[in-house]
Amino acid sequence: MNESAKGEGTFSSYAAGMRAAAPLAFAIGALGLAFGYLSRAAGLSTAASITMSATTFAGSPQFAAISIFADGGTILSAVVAAALLASRFTAMSAAAAPSLSGPLSRRLILSQFVVDETWAIAYTTDNRFDYRLLIGAGLTLYVVHVAASAIGATVGPLLGNVQALGVDAMSPALFVVLLKSRVGNRETRTAATIAAGVALVTVPLTRPGVPILLAVTSVLGVTLWAPTILYGSGSRRNPV
Repeated sequence: MNESAKGEGTFSSYAAGMRAAAPLAFAIGALGLAFGYLSRAAGLSTAASITMSATTFAGSPQFAAISIFADGGTILSAVVAAALLASRFTAMSAAAAPSLSGPLSRRLILSQFVVDETWAIAYTTDNRFDYRLLIGAGLTLYVVHVAASAIGATVGPLLGNVQALGVDAMSPALFVVLLKSRVGNRETRTAATIAAGVALVTVPLTRPGVPILLAVTSVLGVTLWAPTILYGSGSRRNPV
């Protein structure tokens, strides 16, 4: 393969990551807008709000920190809360690490793009991690996130309560979009159906966050103790 063909193949992979991230951009933008508005309401300056989005690039940790600031908490407590929520990225980064080649500085920069959405896009259905998909998706969502945060921090107070726009529904919608590409066979569709059913039933009965834990636990339990539900009675697949 000549250099021109290699270059075209590489660019197409980056472009594929951008295309995969495009449907998520609206939700990411809405969340960034809300973050910019809420961070200003919590007392952060416009510059601090934008800097936090640019350096953190993680929705739930940012919102957790802002909620602590709004309640009068300390910087230390906000950092600890954000770090705990972001701890899941440790495992995600470890899975991506073998594919992030090059010097340490390059890998550190690329690791900034490892978030829920980009990881799901870059982790292909054949259990490989494509760093070019990560870069394409990461650049797209990073630009949208930071730009929307800047807009929210700058003009958000003039718009009134941006939460009235329904931004609280953006995160669930975002993960539904991510799930679509992962339910290509019987096993994944069954697992998704079980998890969704458990979550829907338990939402009115339990505290926030508990339905997610119960949904994950239920799928794990079925995989370990009733694998035929997922894999069928004729499957010899090892569930563990």
